[in-house]
Amino acid sequence: MVTAKRPKMAALLEEPVFEISGQGPAPSKDFFQLLVTKTKVIWRWWKISLRSEFRNTVPGELKESHQDFVDDSSLQVQVSTVFGVKILVYTRNLCQGHFDYLDRLSEPLLLRVISFLDLEDVARLAQTSQKFKKLCNSEEVWEQIVERHCDTVTPEMRSLAKERGWKEIFFCNKLQLQMHISRKRLMQDHDNAPEERI
Repeated sequence: MVTAKRPKMAALLEEPVFEISGQGPAPSKDFFQLLVTKTKVIWRWWKISLRSEFRNTVPGELKESHQDFVDDSSLQVQVSTVFGVKILVYTRNLCQGHFDYLDRLSEPLLLRVISFLDLEDVARLAQTSQKFKKLCNSEEVWEQIVERHCDTVTPEMRSLAKERGWKEIFFCNKLQLQMHISRKRLMQDHDNAPEERI
């Protein structure tokens, strides 16, 4: 029996896989860029100085394969010095094939995935990064959670959610929700009532 080969997950990654740039630590004013593609690590630098001997210095670039970068302790020290140990560890992990596929999914797809999680898992995922915190607290996610957990979602609830947010609607108990809806009705009735003439 012949089976079709599945593409490797890494083939689905967009280029570049990772990119960061910034100024070196003080007193240096030099500028650096670290770029990781599917096959290479590219390290670029620009000498920034007012001193005359550096005026004609051209930007530099070093390209290495992933394995060469993992073996190059000198370049790793430079990356760590400029961008910190966490970026170095992350870059090494990328070069060793440890890609964060979930973080690379599009926002609409991530929102769809999150909508299938239990509430406890949504809360845990929100603690993993700023990106997931934002997504897990988004109106889109909480609207889906309310629709999944409530028997009916009335137009009045939708209107109230626009003012207060779906997350607050979800955590309101039924009595509080009825109170909010009644208050909103009274305000609408008051706004729609004809003005009395004197």
